[in-house]
Amino acid sequence: MSDCLFCKIVAGDIPSTKVYEDEDLFAFEDINPKAPVHVLVIPKKHIPTLNEVTPEDGPMVGRMIQVAAQIARERGTAEQGYRTVFNVNSGGGQLVYHIHLHLLGGKQLQSGLG
Repeated sequence: MSDCLFCKIVAGDIPSTKVYEDEDLFAFEDINPKAPVHVLVIPKKHIPTLNEVTPEDGPMVGRMIQVAAQIARERGTAEQGYRTVFNVNSGGGQLVYHIHLHLLGGKQLQSGLG
């Protein structure tokens, strides 16, 4: 999608600090980190929100979680603990309409879920 920020990052039109890349996924450092480790894992395929994920996309979404866990291990935060978050639509805090998994770690995170 030509006007999507994350599609432009995947295409190399906008610079990013790449953390991981394979045939289907791309991961990069968040430019406004909320924790010492804050990486975004995105599919190369443009999918606006989780609401548009199809059954065929399921394995790719599962790989997003696996890649986040791999990065957490590589960054030394897996044993201490980390958080993964998908924000969906504006009410859920989504700012860029291309699904992305936030990996946050490297400090004590508060639950906030009760």
